[in-house]
Amino acid sequence: MSNSSSDRARVNSDYFSLFQDFLQNYVDDYREKKYMKRIKEMLFHEKKSIPIDYEDIARYSDELLLALDRDPQIALEALSEAIKSIVEGIDEKYAMKIRKFYGRLTSWVRPTPIREMRSDLLNKLVMLEGIVVKSIQPKGKLVKATYVHTLPDGVQHEFTWPPDDRELEEMERPTYCPKCAAELLEEEGEFLRRGSFRLILDKSIFIDWQLLAIQERPEDTPPGQPPRSIYVVLSEDIVDTVRPGDRVTSIGIVKLTRGNRKMSLLHDLYIEANNIIPAQRHLEEVMISPEDEAKIVELSRDPMVRRKIVASIAPAIHGYWDLKEAIAILLFGGVPKHLADGTRIRGEVHILLIGDPGTAKSQLLQYASRIAPRGLYTTGKGSSAAGLTAAVVRDRQTGEFSLEAGAMVLADGGIVAIDEIDKMREEDRVAIHEAMEQGSVTISKAGIHARLSARASVLAAANPKRGRYIDNLGISENINLPITILSRFDLIFIIKDIAEIDKDRQVVRHILDVHSTEEARAEIPPDLLRKYIAYARKYVRPRIMDEAKKIIENYYIELRKRSAADPNVPLAITTRQLEALIRLSEAHARMALKNEVSAEDSLEAIRLMNTVLEKVGLDVETGMVDIDIIMSGRAKSFRDKEILILEQIREHSKRGECTKYSELEKIAESLDVDHTALEKIIHDLKKSGDIYEPKTGCYMAVEE
Repeated sequence: MSNSSSDRARVNSDYFSLFQDFLQNYVDDYREKKYMKRIKEMLFHEKKSIPIDYEDIARYSDELLLALDRDPQIALEALSEAIKSIVEGIDEKYAMKIRKFYGRLTSWVRPTPIREMRSDLLNKLVMLEGIVVKSIQPKGKLVKATYVHTLPDGVQHEFTWPPDDRELEEMERPTYCPKCAAELLEEEGEFLRRGSFRLILDKSIFIDWQLLAIQERPEDTPPGQPPRSIYVVLSEDIVDTVRPGDRVTSIGIVKLTRGNRKMSLLHDLYIEANNIIPAQRHLEEVMISPEDEAKIVELSRDPMVRRKIVASIAPAIHGYWDLKEAIAILLFGGVPKHLADGTRIRGEVHILLIGDPGTAKSQLLQYASRIAPRGLYTTGKGSSAAGLTAAVVRDRQTGEFSLEAGAMVLADGGIVAIDEIDKMREEDRVAIHEAMEQGSVTISKAGIHARLSARASVLAAANPKRGRYIDNLGISENINLPITILSRFDLIFIIKDIAEIDKDRQVVRHILDVHSTEEARAEIPPDLLRKYIAYARKYVRPRIMDEAKKIIENYYIELRKRSAADPNVPLAITTRQLEALIRLSEAHARMALKNEVSAEDSLEAIRLMNTVLEKVGLDVETGMVDIDIIMSGRAKSFRDKEILILEQIREHSKRGECTKYSELEKIAESLDVDHTALEKIIHDLKKSGDIYEPKTGCYMAVEE
């Protein structure tokens, strides 16, 4: 037998016997000894912990439940020793090899909100639910120190500290030598402290240790208040099992840690985790009961279910049917694909709203973030690159660099609503490129290299650059956004405030009704709609049928034919829009909980895409759809004229002449290019390094 019998002296013998009996004799519904089976599986996989279900303890013994509630530290130690005693009977060598075994609780009586953590919970077992927002790299924690005591006469004694069965909580030097104490009389105790004590790290015992910060979930945070967070300490085999952005359930004992100042009377609460359980990566926070599921299935059978869903999106806002349908499609999302070579094709739908002031853009964004099973709302002015993606920061308490998750990571599997995205700094906007296309955030800083999941749909809103949207200018001239971001949106909607008396009368009556009744009736109650969306995203993965494939193929080829037949005709569509059509079709099928994408779904996706292309992708000069307006910021007609002007400057440069601005004006007039467009062409050519200005108002081409 191992020397673990002495370890058990410090655990409650009654608790130990009860847990041992529970582990050896608990039988599940299949008449199998559930925990004996788990212990054997633990040995087979060479692990050091087994999961313990709270429901099983509650069913087996009220006394064990009371023990965990009243004395969780002692009870969990007894559980640990009970597991070790059983392992000794099965495989004594393995029991001697492993310092300590653990029983990891998988749940507890009820979750305690992080906001309600108070000092009266000290030394109590609690269960918290939240989001990991910060993690410090795992470290080795010293739990048993090995010292060498060198006496004045040169004799050396090696011993472990603490000499009893406890573990080090804080770094402490030995107050005496246990080996000297065993050899000398009590009255000679003063001699025990003579000589020097030297710590030997190589022979000391360390365990894995990690510090996390868990923040309450956005849906649990009261409006207008900042989210609360608490530190959680992980040890041994649960270290590095979660990462920033993960939604987790943590079960552990509430402890106190001293503040930054040694003499301070103030102490911080933290959790010493018994277990930390990563929640399902998507939608686990929406509880769907069997009754809810019955309502959801019944609702999906309604032939008008899609119209009811769209009508239930922001019912306080009148009109915008296509836009609301697009938001509904974004909430349901397409189906992400993981190819055999590791490539991920995103299923997230991204939508951009560009609108005049007072067109309810912000209200639409806020409603979408509230109705989504997992949603975050932020603004461009209040968001930095780190706040949107992730950041490496230095921890105040430890001085170590730690990883903090931003909005895109925290909303993984949900949506991020970004209002006034055009007000963000350019370096901050660039940070969301990878998150929008690849569904991940890669960060390399201060020796930390990490790739976090950020599979969130982006619903963004922006104001026109000149106050109101001007039809005569292209989209890139109307909005202060780089083309690299603009091209990543599947759908772009332009909302203009135009005076139309009949429509205005309907809007004013609707607003007056909402203000007078303080109620905006939705076809589907918000709570049920939220659960419906969560159910669809979790269980429904529609596949594109042959008929739908044919419709999308014909549409794509038909638009491409025009450019193939005439090189002067601009491209109307690219593969990026093709993939968007597939996502839109899948999301439309999901709205009715269909497992197949039919012709009806692909036709509706095409209708929405046409609506966008005809408004956003329209070349105002030629009247033709030109996808380059979205993809590169320039229409083909404009790009062709730019090339002709550049060629004229190059011809003059070959002869050693610079081209005067007055000559460029004449060339521009012949090409039907106005003064503003000419200024832009010259600016772009100078910026790209194609031309330079040797003297004011005279231009030469850079030699190739």
